[in-house]
Amino acid sequence: MNTATDRLRAALDRAAAIRPKEGGFPYLAEALRQAGVTRCRMAVPSNTMLYLTDAGPVAVQSEPLVAGMVDVTPFDRRALLTALRVDQAGDSTFPEFVQGCWEAGVVRYDVDLDARQCVYYGADGDSYTETYQAVEI
Repeated sequence: MNTATDRLRAALDRAAAIRPKEGGFPYLAEALRQAGVTRCRMAVPSNTMLYLTDAGPVAVQSEPLVAGMVDVTPFDRRALLTALRVDQAGDSTFPEFVQGCWEAGVVRYDVDLDARQCVYYGADGDSYTETYQAVEI
């Protein structure tokens, strides 16, 4: 396993095996960080994640949330916090979380795995920053 995609796939599999249902994101993030991932960048409408790794960047394309031309919802911090807390409680899937971000007006988010920080951005430049705790795996 020496390609960036192989390393990323192994880290995602490892994270899926160890992460608790509630509060699982820090375990996913730590598994990725240990595998050499430094950042994760999500383009929400297209549902495309870009992982920046020490072995090279990897893009993961999931089913896009929109097709064609659509209006973008204004950034709604309260709705974003609801989506985050539901996810942190283990009560949503990742696709449901991404959909919740979109419905809250989030067009992209950036996760800095070294700083343990996630920044969520709206189309007009509004943003919300949240940090997460360090965990040992």
